[in-house]
Amino acid sequence: MSRLYLVRHGPTHAKRFVGWTDVPADLSETDKIARLEARLPDAPIISSDLSRAVKTADVLQQGRPRLPHDPRLRENYFGAWEDLTWADVEARDSALARQVFETPGDTAPPDGESWNTLAARVAAAVEAHTGDVIVVAHMGVILTLLQKALNCTPYTALGHEISPLSLTVIHRKGDWAQGHWDATHINHFPE
Repeated sequence: MSRLYLVRHGPTHAKRFVGWTDVPADLSETDKIARLEARLPDAPIISSDLSRAVKTADVLQQGRPRLPHDPRLRENYFGAWEDLTWADVEARDSALARQVFETPGDTAPPDGESWNTLAARVAAAVEAHTGDVIVVAHMGVILTLLQKALNCTPYTALGHEISPLSLTVIHRKGDWAQGHWDATHINHFPE
């Protein structure tokens, strides 16, 4: 059995779609970061290559082995919706926006990627690792892995809150496709 310790990066305070848009994380909540770091195992740490995940992983590393940043762990790519507010997206593509978020699957934002494309990309990234690993990534990345662990629909997975600097722990037995998965902590804040 191995475990994925999934940490969402620090808050960005962005009020718009910032999938692949590289915005910094606010890492000023040092007490919260210290409690999170203390809860993590002595396991390799990997992150998305976007700066908000990289910098969060930097403060959590604390002597843990560091794996190369992996672009497959990036947030969902929102294409033409990148850097737009929800109001902008609704005004531009109201019906499509509802379809993307209410029936996630193969539908994608204009020039962006679908839920299924994101999930396949993330699966390829985590399949490359055996044993326990700390993954510092984004809400969408964590939700695709949570969908697998809970054996639920993408819509149900999207209903879960994954807050900045939260910890989600997934146990896996066997490989990605055939193994048994279980989520033991979702959106957890260590005390």
